[in-house]
Amino acid sequence: MKKHLSLTLLSLLLCSVTIAQSIVKDEHKTIGTQWDGKKVAYLGDSMTDPHSTATTAWYWQYLKQLMNIDHYVYARSGYQWTNIYQMAEKLYNERGQDIDAIIIWAGTNDYRETPIGEFFTEKDTITNYNGNMVVRKYRMHTFTDSTFCGRINRVMSFLKTNYPDKQIIIMTPIHRGYANFSEKNVQPDENFTNATGIYLEPYIEALKAAGQYWSVPVIDLNSLSGLYPVYESNTPYINKEYTDRLHPNAAGHYRLARTIQYQLLTLPVGF
Repeated sequence: MKKHLSLTLLSLLLCSVTIAQSIVKDEHKTIGTQWDGKKVAYLGDSMTDPHSTATTAWYWQYLKQLMNIDHYVYARSGYQWTNIYQMAEKLYNERGQDIDAIIIWAGTNDYRETPIGEFFTEKDTITNYNGNMVVRKYRMHTFTDSTFCGRINRVMSFLKTNYPDKQIIIMTPIHRGYANFSEKNVQPDENFTNATGIYLEPYIEALKAAGQYWSVPVIDLNSLSGLYPVYESNTPYINKEYTDRLHPNAAGHYRLARTIQYQLLTLPVGF
């Protein structure tokens, strides 16, 4: 049974590679850049998951065609930043240092009901300033799975500890349209607050802040990709007009890949 499923997945991936190749235009390719032949690990949720049925081709496949970037995908549908930590551990255990860059695309599932929290706590601490012992505020990272910021800190601390010489990139979630996957899984669009009473934007800002705090580039797909599935005009880029405006289809993934492509061209890889 497991062998049959593996063969089925392989067939689907081979089919999706063919689709990716057919969509990519030669004039869009940027081969021979600093990213040519590099090994990139992608950590994420259903937007990255090769098992997803929402698309027939993924952005990481397009990046292979557009930039000749080799992909190693660690992603599953429904994953949050707590799971990203587990995927980071799995990456390290499986590949060690045999990777050139790590791209993390997650957060849309955390948004549904996870409190944002804070990146730091503070306390009064004595320190030496110009030979005098003085009391100053001292901040400490929060490491907890109970908040969005705490989850991000756990992942970034692990990656910064184990991959100090690798390029690590965070990508923000795209805009959220309405989705109705089942009777028990109905997700309103982003114009409704989440279960904690806030909108999507503070989560986007938290990821941008994480880039600053942890010194990693942030590709802000929320603003740069141009995808806005809340509007019907974006139907050509989404999976299903009436039941899944959350996930992009192959055309949406190609647009994402083109956006990511030109952000990567501004960044070094291999230090």
